[in-house]
Amino acid sequence: MLGVISTSEALKLAFAAGLDLVEISPAANPPVCRIMNFGKFKYEESRKEKMARKQQSGSLVKEIKFHANVEEHDYQTKLRHIREFLEKGHRVKASLMFRGRENEHRDLGFELFKRLMKDCEPVGISVAPPKLLGNNLFLLLHAPHTVKKADAPSHQAPPPPANH
Repeated sequence: MLGVISTSEALKLAFAAGLDLVEISPAANPPVCRIMNFGKFKYEESRKEKMARKQQSGSLVKEIKFHANVEEHDYQTKLRHIREFLEKGHRVKASLMFRGRENEHRDLGFELFKRLMKDCEPVGISVAPPKLLGNNLFLLLHAPHTVKKADAPSHQAPPPPANH
């Protein structure tokens, strides 16, 4: 800590020590500089960035597929997997594909997803209600701590589509 000194004096001190004058905080008044080995500084900064990227695990989206006529044991197994994924901080995409005559009973899929949202409530919440795209029904679940306040769910599931 040398205090506030002129730039030319700081450069002379750095040159005498065989080191570099590195500007640490240019926004400060006066700017903060440090006498150090610039190569070593850049190396340490890159290591810090690399470690930060390593620690930052991207939130993965795990997908669990259902059928409209899923048996109770299969449902419980899939529910257990969904809870494990949510506890690890992953997002979970639940999908249900209607095949053949199942298209006539789409309300069963909506009922299944309503039940799934209710069963996952302690560890995961749905930001949006289930979406029907063609013959597929989708639901995206998040861990509660990863959802922003603005994205909070409305807690109302849409009514199932009318059968044609």
